Amino acid sequence: MTMAGNLRKVTGLGRVGGLRKVARLARRRPRVDLSHPARSPLGSSVVNCVAYQDGRRAPVGADLVDTVRRVRKHGEGFVWLGLHEPTAEEFAGVAELFDLHPLAVEDAVEAHQRPKVERYGETLFAVFKTVCYVEHEKLTATSEVVDTGEIMVFVGQDFVITVRHGRHGSLGPLREELEADAAQLTKGPSAVLHAIADHVVDDFLTVTDLMQADIDQVETDVFAENGARADPGRIYQLKRELLELKRAVVPLGRPLLDLADRPMRVVEPEIQAYFRDVSDHLLRVTEQIAAFDELLNSILQAHLAQVTVAQNEDMRKITAWAAVIAVPTMVCGVYGMNFDHMPELHSRFGYPLVIGVISAACLVLYRGFRRNGWL
Repeated sequence: MTMAGNLRKVTGLGRVGGLRKVARLARRRPRVDLSHPARSPLGSSVVNCVAYQDGRRAPVGADLVDTVRRVRKHGEGFVWLGLHEPTAEEFAGVAELFDLHPLAVEDAVEAHQRPKVERYGETLFAVFKTVCYVEHEKLTATSEVVDTGEIMVFVGQDFVITVRHGRHGSLGPLREELEADAAQLTKGPSAVLHAIADHVVDDFLTVTDLMQADIDQVETDVFAENGARADPGRIYQLKRELLELKRAVVPLGRPLLDLADRPMRVVEPEIQAYFRDVSDHLLRVTEQIAAFDELLNSILQAHLAQVTVAQNEDMRKITAWAAVIAVPTMVCGVYGMNFDHMPELHSRFGYPLVIGVISAACLVLYRGFRRNGWL
């Protein structure tokens, strides 16, 4: 039975005793490190729980409560608890153990939050939107380009709780990178918060670089010889996906500046300099998104102008051919009235003369329209 299954079956999870019961059930099977994405099933709520002291993994207690008590008894180190899409019942015991604010807990469980950083007493609550580029063979009017998720982070003096929502954004590789840099982990929970922020912003940069290729392709197609026939739905789709990316990137600017500049007890002053670097990277992404938006607007306007020019060209051709056809139509209409007393009706050369006049008039009109570029 998985840890997630135990969490769902145990009643009274809001009490510390409930957490102990969950831990006892989990010990029936060998412990497995679920931090790596290949070992993190999406159906499992508890992804990992690790204690760190002096920048290295410390022996964990019999359960989560014992682990937390041991860390707090020594007065150094911290616990990193990772969750994936927990329910309110699964998260209730964790919230009570770490004394998390109910409003922050509600945001963490419900997801679909705006990127932000909030302080609740001695706890910092941060929300990050994660993005992932969706590979596609050919961009169409319905292609998904950007997939989004969320990472909520609770940071205290001796704990970090990450709550992940979405099909991507696994923190397993990030945890492994941090564990390889013990000096960074010794700076405490705020080092984990910085690593997550830096990881999220790096993903922003990756997605914008990949979207550049899609925008370049659309631009090439629009300005090709038959650009007026390009599908405008692809441009609108790119703008919609860019808007999704913008919602994840732009609101994060102010929270990162607060983490870099405003004094916070749970954020080490040395770590704040690292947040300024992340903020600079985010500014680059924001500027790139704004440039993409302006470029797509220009491409769309150019495409609409091409369509208008093509329509005018078609109308000119139709008008020119209508003028050419009007000459024989008029002459034939006049001579088709069947009056007895009409000139040339009984003349031997009347028919070839009329055909000659019609042909000459049509030829003059055709050459005139060709000279003016209408045909």
